[in-house]
Amino acid sequence: MSSAPKQVRILVLRGGAIGDFILTLPALQKLRARWPTAYIELVGYPHIADLALAGGLVERVVSLDKAEMARFFARGTRFTGAQREHVQSFDLVVSYLHDPDDVVRQNLLMAGARQVIYGSPLLRAGHAIEQFLQPLETLALYAEGAERPQLALRAELRQRGRDGLAARGLRGPVLAVHPGSGSPHKNWPADRFIALIRALRDDLAPLLVLGEADQPLAPVLARELPDVAVLTGCALVEVAAVLAACRAYVGNDSGITHLAAALGLPVVALFGPTDPEAWGPRGPAVRIVQAPDGRLEEVPLVAVLDAVRALPVLA
Repeated sequence: MSSAPKQVRILVLRGGAIGDFILTLPALQKLRARWPTAYIELVGYPHIADLALAGGLVERVVSLDKAEMARFFARGTRFTGAQREHVQSFDLVVSYLHDPDDVVRQNLLMAGARQVIYGSPLLRAGHAIEQFLQPLETLALYAEGAERPQLALRAELRQRGRDGLAARGLRGPVLAVHPGSGSPHKNWPADRFIALIRALRDDLAPLLVLGEADQPLAPVLARELPDVAVLTGCALVEVAAVLAACRAYVGNDSGITHLAAALGLPVVALFGPTDPEAWGPRGPAVRIVQAPDGRLEEVPLVAVLDAVRALPVLA
């Protein structure tokens, strides 16, 4: 009697911010498609990496901040028996950790890794997605056209998102609006977001999405749009669930914008100093509004209004 084939085990290491992580999802998608029954473990920042768990791309997330992970960044490391056993249990390790001196890769091999593939998280040329996919060519996994992140949430999370909209009194098609980002230089002026919402609210129910970095915007938004629903103070997976229940999205160059695109929403993304040819979100219906000379304050309201109205929002 023949025994069942051995389950492939893959370890992926990926830090980075929300947008960086989401642009790595196509690599996880390739691994999952090639080995659909594989056990894939992801070492990263759980508040971000849990998105891959919620989308069924990995089986487990381990924190990159765990004390024992520091051993892999130090020269002359001595690994415990348990660490060696864990590393040796994987058929393949893919590392996207910044490793300019090859320390992490060499330590993984020293701990007994069978095969280590390294992909630099620093962009050299082209779009980030293609760069993150390139190391997988070693496994005969190749990019096919303009690859894009795809995040299909579990059914219970999708329902939780719909419940989240209902709890905020939102009915009909909802437009999620994220007026912030990780840097003020990437933000379209708040007064124009306010005008945008006022111009569109007869057709789309607005939902403001605010993260920790966006709190300076909260007072003016609350004053000018007191009756507009707000999503704030939520874990990233909860944000993803609510976004997935929305009909469309508009926002600055930010991780949340990449998340909306990965969820399949029609997206309008405003780009200022960052090059969208390298870092632009990809999705089934993404329109990028590029600021002239990188100056977002020069992007007129009408340009963004036209971009949103051109989305397949009400279909």
